[in-house]
Amino acid sequence: MSTNQQPIILCGFAVSNYYNKVKLALLEKGAPFTEELNWATKDEATLAASPLGKVPFIRTEQGALSESQVIMEYIEDRYPTPALMPADPFQRAKVRELVQYIELHLELVARRLYPQAFFGGKVEQSVIDATRKELERNVAAFAKLARFSPFIAGEAFTTADCAAIVSLPLISAAGKTVWGEDPLAATPARDYLKRMGERAHVQRIAADRKANMELRAQMSANKG
Repeated sequence: MSTNQQPIILCGFAVSNYYNKVKLALLEKGAPFTEELNWATKDEATLAASPLGKVPFIRTEQGALSESQVIMEYIEDRYPTPALMPADPFQRAKVRELVQYIELHLELVARRLYPQAFFGGKVEQSVIDATRKELERNVAAFAKLARFSPFIAGEAFTTADCAAIVSLPLISAAGKTVWGEDPLAATPARDYLKRMGERAHVQRIAADRKANMELRAQMSANKG
């Protein structure tokens, strides 16, 4: 790290899977960073850094960056070792392809179920049925790309693992809660996540997430 580079400030909250994706990449790289708690507020300072008020975003000595995948690519460029992307251009693209499938075709679809699965709400049956059908198709497509040998893209830990580790559990939990079945049951995801859970940085992510959930619950109780 050059002398004019300051530690990245990671802004957001540790319940967010996209925040945790970025945090896991920083931990795996051993990159210097600090955390700034932000509940995706829409205050002037947040909107100046993340114009839609979304988290995560980061602050650097050159300015702010928003959108988790943009941040991931910046981290890879800024801290190239240890690499979380293959050197070969095609293999790099295959890792990005997996991230796209995980986030766009799996997690974003499963997110329709979250109000009922995690927040005590109710989702219309038509939405549940449509989501189940779409997830079944998309999981089958994802299974053709994911290798789980032992990592999601093959032999090396990559940014695709950072995405998978924080998003696949949500997809499984949402399906099991809403329709009683794991959407990922036909894939090796369960064994993969168990292996990944043995990594020290993944354990830290889980512990910090739990602590952040407890903080949020305490804040809600105090407001009540």
